[in-house]
Amino acid sequence: MNRLGRRYRHTIVAVDGNTDCLDRLDPGLDVTVLPVEVGKGRALSLGNLFRFRRVLKDGRPDLLLTYAWGAVEWGLANRFPARCPHLHFEDGFGPDEAVGRHFRRRIWFRRVALAGPTEVIVPSRLLEGIALESWRIPRRRVRFIPNGIDCARFAAAPDGTALPPRRPGELLVGSVGTLRREKNFGRLLRVFAALPPEPAARLVLIGDGPDRPALETAARDLGIGDRVDFAGNMMNPERALGLLDVFAISSDTEQMPLSLLEAMAAARPVVSTDVGDVKAMVTDENRPLVVGRDDEPALTAALHRLLTDATLRRRLGNANRARVAREYDESGMLETYDRLFEDFSRRVPAERAA
Repeated sequence: MNRLGRRYRHTIVAVDGNTDCLDRLDPGLDVTVLPVEVGKGRALSLGNLFRFRRVLKDGRPDLLLTYAWGAVEWGLANRFPARCPHLHFEDGFGPDEAVGRHFRRRIWFRRVALAGPTEVIVPSRLLEGIALESWRIPRRRVRFIPNGIDCARFAAAPDGTALPPRRPGELLVGSVGTLRREKNFGRLLRVFAALPPEPAARLVLIGDGPDRPALETAARDLGIGDRVDFAGNMMNPERALGLLDVFAISSDTEQMPLSLLEAMAAARPVVSTDVGDVKAMVTDENRPLVVGRDDEPALTAALHRLLTDATLRRRLGNANRARVAREYDESGMLETYDRLFEDFSRRVPAERAA
């Protein structure tokens, strides 16, 4: 929204009522936040459909954008007849839909709600396969658009004061993300605790979330509490990423994590669980350090290998930076979205045109 500017007017409905991100929008944008009552529950809500349908009828939007499972009902509300073209974005899964836990009722609901005048946008090849094979969305209505970032922002020199000072000779292993179950930072704590004592290292977790108290307890129980820093939320992670010696991902599920692209743009080598498109995103030489999701010894070995080889860290970091600049700069993503939004906003459903 910020990059595309005043080419578009926006009406936002937060289905969970959380509008904390509004302060990150350019105040010059034309934005209306529309309060809409949203009923919660496991079953289809006819009340929700009625209210959503009313919003579409009264507002007459040129284009409906919906994001993730929580907004899928809007797809159904936009049918019989269709009020406007619809783009639905799926970016990943929470803990209730982690790998191997795709609920049948959600699969069937997506098949129904995302039919009609809807195209589904996904940022990863893994999610593209799920949309095609599990949700049975026709190929012509599934678009793969990889995420992009401002590479120059993360290539800038980091702020030496952004993280707690390290001890002399200490290496920093870091990760960025919300501290919640599907990110499985507990796995990273166990892997870090299993490292040999040399070289000396410290673990930095950038982010906050509901699992933080449990993770702090786990760090103490593992005997590494004095070597783990919980840095909290950081609105400008580019200040810190370049200070890390190794970037680590220990998630149970990802698709195309922005934090990984940002770490790559900051020239960081990566160790990770093999989730989503992570292995395809990093440079070729970094791929052996992306290991099986549940293989903690392999993740420990990969991390130790990087910590003991400064030349390898430097080589992988530089190669990752070159790859992200070549393939994942945000300029290409923004051009794609701009063309897509303009094209779809001109498509008036036949039912409405009549």
